[in-house]
Amino acid sequence: MFGTDRNQLRRYYCETWRRHRAGETLEPLETLIATVIEAHPEYQALLADPERALADEWTPQRGESNPFLHMGMHLGIQEQVQTDRPAGIRAAWLALARKLGDPHAAEHAMMEALGEALWEAQRFGTAPDEAKYLARVQALAGIGPGPFPGSAGPRA
Repeated sequence: MFGTDRNQLRRYYCETWRRHRAGETLEPLETLIATVIEAHPEYQALLADPERALADEWTPQRGESNPFLHMGMHLGIQEQVQTDRPAGIRAAWLALARKLGDPHAAEHAMMEALGEALWEAQRFGTAPDEAKYLARVQALAGIGPGPFPGSAGPRA
């Protein structure tokens, strides 16, 4: 949607949060973003300060995670669940949400699996392995065929 323009994406999040707080009518994507922001009160002050949101850097070296990446992963997982892509992800999410007692917590758990899939794809210069990602989420949920493809399986 925004290509590689980081600041444009950040402005969109900030403007969406401003419009939501002002009670303005939101577009469907803005509604999804506002819902994710509402679930993350730790990001709300940042989003209310666009200058800071545009200037800040979050690095693993400083022990920080990027709030825009975090919220974007929520949106990506929500889209996966809505479209059931990869096939079976909706059932895995439902099982994980039941297991954890919270759909938001399920998304957080899924982020680890998604992050691994994206990291592996970047490392090897390939598309993300959807089957491996799905198997990881199924394993988190306690469902599915067993160890994810390419794993060593259970340890003796």
